[in-house]
Amino acid sequence: MTAPAPAPVPAAPAAPAAASAPAGPPGRNVPHPAVRRARRRNTALGMLAWLAGIVFFLPVAWMTLTSLHSEADAATNPPSLAAPLTLEGYREFFATGAAGPWPSLANSAMASLFSTAAVLLLAFPAAYALSLRPVRKWRDVLFFFLSTKMLPVIAGLLPVYLFARNTGLLDNIWLLVLLYTSMNLPIAVWMMQSFLAEVPAALIEAAQLDGARLPTVLGRVIAPLVGPGIAATALICFIFSWNEMLFARVLTGVTAQTAPVFLTGFITSQGLFLAKVCAASVVISLPVLAAGFAAQDKLVQGLSLGAVK
Repeated sequence: MTAPAPAPVPAAPAAPAAASAPAGPPGRNVPHPAVRRARRRNTALGMLAWLAGIVFFLPVAWMTLTSLHSEADAATNPPSLAAPLTLEGYREFFATGAAGPWPSLANSAMASLFSTAAVLLLAFPAAYALSLRPVRKWRDVLFFFLSTKMLPVIAGLLPVYLFARNTGLLDNIWLLVLLYTSMNLPIAVWMMQSFLAEVPAALIEAAQLDGARLPTVLGRVIAPLVGPGIAATALICFIFSWNEMLFARVLTGVTAQTAPVFLTGFITSQGLFLAKVCAASVVISLPVLAAGFAAQDKLVQGLSLGAVK
């Protein structure tokens, strides 16, 4: 007998075609909507930052431009931008008085540098004690430091003047060094405490196990780690000391006169010499601008050191 033929096997149904992605422009990746929103937000923030920078820079640019005009052109209202440029204001500024502005600039530099160095020497161990080796009620100590800045400076002017007169310290640059140190110390302790709080305690313990004493720990272990914070604190203290005028105006005369006090001498009974005042302002502002420009990377790192945990 002949064997029956096998039944045909039914064919498997064809698999459905895979859904294809929506066709886009060839060779172009369409960003996610969230990415587009983030880009627009970053662009808007960038434009806002540029606008704020221009607004803050405009008075400085206007002062510099006015210093390069003659007194007649600087006094016009509205001022003329197309007026011829001249260095007359700078020549008159450096020719003022017998020795020019150099003694006043030297006094400001001396008071600012010495007071800043003293502030750092005092604030660094104080911040160490309040952060890495916290004392009892260290928050109360910090708020006490801050409370000393709540008193208006003019309220303490008379006692300080009487003290300087009775001790023979009037018109003495070292009195300004002492005052600037005491004025900047609270803000320096606050800033450096936040910087030192980021230092790992295990690192200090390891150094102490190796036999390092406290001065070695502060100078060779902690200081390199918080270098940007120290630079930021030093720069801010230097700016505050350089720009201070109230105590310098009352407590100094000729010998210890600082640059801001020297600047007020251009406002006389004869009137305001605008071009000369702007030229003097530019020259007196240059040390602060140069210090800020030289330490701008350290300043940004220092101010953001304790911002990210």
